Amino acid sequence: MMRSLLVRGMAVGLAAGALALLVAWLYGEPQVGHAIAFEEAKAHAAHEAHEAEVVSRTTQKTAGLITAMAVYGVALGGLFSIAFAFAYGRLGALGARATAGLVALAGFVAVELVPFLKYPATPPAVGNPGTIGSRTTLYFGMTLLGILATTAAVIVCRRLVPRLGVWNASIATGAGFAVVVAAVYRITPKPDAIPEHFPATVLWDFRIASLGVQAVLWATLGLAFGYLTERAFAKRRTATAPA
Repeated sequence: MMRSLLVRGMAVGLAAGALALLVAWLYGEPQVGHAIAFEEAKAHAAHEAHEAEVVSRTTQKTAGLITAMAVYGVALGGLFSIAFAFAYGRLGALGARATAGLVALAGFVAVELVPFLKYPATPPAVGNPGTIGSRTTLYFGMTLLGILATTAAVIVCRRLVPRLGVWNASIATGAGFAVVVAAVYRITPKPDAIPEHFPATVLWDFRIASLGVQAVLWATLGLAFGYLTERAFAKRRTATAPA
């Protein structure tokens, strides 16, 4: 069964990547173009030579973006199917669709929302180039925190349900999760300052587009994978049922 789940997850991940790519093209790429224009204008005003592009902008937003989203979607879909296989049957009486939806929600919160709220995505020309290494380390560290905190929250919630009930256990666990994440936010460094005169609307729209890309990706994974898996399980039960 694991093999079929993995193949299904990778196929759904590819479809999710295609939908996310559409969102990135429609909403994200125009903001990247505005940010690059701001950077070029800033360099021209300071009489600085603009660095030659290693990869052309056209290639970046076509073949490069398509390849990146396809690889990311397939890889994420494979990991999602493994997480689903681990969670299915361990979350009470939840069926395949509900389990997939819950796994997708937890994955979005852990992998995207937790690091995003502290270190939101930034277009070109935002952030000090000399801090790219440290910023990358901080971002992935925050992602690791999100994964660990979300996993711990699920385990604690399951153990509290018999004593507190589903509703109270969920509230208590959610509050604890928020406290832990907020405490880490407080002690970690602040993001780089925004360059002076950088258009606030471009920054805002880019960040919303970035969050939207991830939301579409995870939502498609949860909904499509859950639907297809529930159908596959129903067919298997029908095929093995006694005549």
